[in-house]
Amino acid sequence: MEANTLLPFLQEQGYITPEQSVEVYDEQRRSGKHIEEVLSDYGIMEVMPLCQVVATMLGVESLDLTGVELTKDVLTQLPPDAVRMHNALPVAYNDAMVTVALADPLDAQALDNLRFVANGKDIGIIVCPPSQVIDLVQKYYPASADAITADSLIQEIEQVVSSKQDLEAQANAAPIIKFVNTVIAQAIQARASDIHFEPFEVEFKIRYRVDGALYEMAPPPKSLALSVTSRIKVMAGLNIAERRVPQDGRIQTMLTGKQVDLRVSTLPTQFGESVVLRVLDRSAVKLDLEGLKMPKKIYDYICEVIEKPNGIFIVTGPTGSGKTTTLYSCLQRINTIDTKLLTCEDPVEYDIEGIQQVPVQEAIGLTFARVLRAFLRQDPDRIMVGETRDLETASIAIQASLTGHLVLTTLHTNDAPGAVTRLLDMGVEPFLISSSLEGVLAQRLIRTICQDCRTSYEPTETSLNTISLSPHDIGDRVFYYGKGCPVCNGSGYKGRKGIYELLDVNDPIRELINERAPSVVIKQKAVELGMSTLREDGLRSIFDGLTTIEEVVKYT
Repeated sequence: MEANTLLPFLQEQGYITPEQSVEVYDEQRRSGKHIEEVLSDYGIMEVMPLCQVVATMLGVESLDLTGVELTKDVLTQLPPDAVRMHNALPVAYNDAMVTVALADPLDAQALDNLRFVANGKDIGIIVCPPSQVIDLVQKYYPASADAITADSLIQEIEQVVSSKQDLEAQANAAPIIKFVNTVIAQAIQARASDIHFEPFEVEFKIRYRVDGALYEMAPPPKSLALSVTSRIKVMAGLNIAERRVPQDGRIQTMLTGKQVDLRVSTLPTQFGESVVLRVLDRSAVKLDLEGLKMPKKIYDYICEVIEKPNGIFIVTGPTGSGKTTTLYSCLQRINTIDTKLLTCEDPVEYDIEGIQQVPVQEAIGLTFARVLRAFLRQDPDRIMVGETRDLETASIAIQASLTGHLVLTTLHTNDAPGAVTRLLDMGVEPFLISSSLEGVLAQRLIRTICQDCRTSYEPTETSLNTISLSPHDIGDRVFYYGKGCPVCNGSGYKGRKGIYELLDVNDPIRELINERAPSVVIKQKAVELGMSTLREDGLRSIFDGLTTIEEVVKYT
């Protein structure tokens, strides 16, 4: 059990004095014993009464496992590797939940990990003496000779690391290969968009990003960091001996019978290389404009714009807001046999049949601007530029649009009118922007409420004030939130949706651009002409019962 959580609670309830708390904590740190053993050794509290106190703190029951016999049905509710890794003994189950006795019932991370492997069921806790839990796990889940447990896999990796092999030999060792593949497979099963391998001074963290939120996995020993990083770099074809500069690569592999693409980025940090894998799962991303579920007005406008013979269409938003998916969906819609499509990307995320895609390689001078110049000699109809980063790229894109090409591109701005200011800041002349720009779409991705645990509630006045509403404004509208259930792993959210803001560059907006009007003035005019802001689109999602006030406030 966690001393930092347990001792303050015992002190607050009068079971232990402040002096005893300090003494027990110091002894636990010095000896490495479990906190319940130290409390028993000091004669402060025996194990079973302590379990009852912890159960009260958690709002669950306690149980003495002496003489308890478990059936096969109960024992097969969780994978043996997960049981052994977390000392989590399943003791009961029903259609919705598996009840486990954890050696450390205060380990929230273990609960999160168990929910991922519980076949859609929730995890309930019952507090039992830790020594009994560990003994029964060893009794019912012995490490068989033909099955590598998580603990034994870690031990095998540590043996490989300590065998003084060179880095390449370590990276190609079977235990390290299995460990990395398992981490990636679990991430894909959890619908993760990114996997983070992060070395710190005394630990090596592994985190997954699911629906925009990060979740930490059980961390392996710090000594494994270099071997795991080297394995990923070998898979991506990177230089494993170079650890001083960032590197980028790509992994294409077969896992659990399906093709998986991963984009790899390494970053040298104070305590080793941080590695981030972006999961490019085509099965999880439908490159279909209709599937993005935009408001009909915006959908119709985009369909009209991407059919135009020339002009520039810009999608804006922060990293991870779905800009590339939107542009790919646009390209997929106009990807016909009579249209020549070229893309310039850094890097190419998805391979699309029928489109010529060029990856930018700054190291050899293959920049966006250079590729874009070459595009104009390739007789294209539509061009996509992954990102407009500088004046040179912007100037060539505008030149391309003025000479009869439709250009799709992205910018990093907070809202749609901000794209005009960004281009002006780059040094583009206002008359070039006004004559070539057709429209700007700003977007964000917000988490949607889990439909399995969606619950209505009445928001407080303070909560409504955060979105500039009053109880009078909402009338009889119903608000919802997710209580948390096995389907959404207790988060209350499952999946994400886009919210959008579309700036239609019409004549009044062009006049303001030519006058170098600030973005706030352009925004005011656009709203007068009917533009819905990101916040307003977010409010629609709240009123439709799709998301929460907190999500909209967070992203708008």
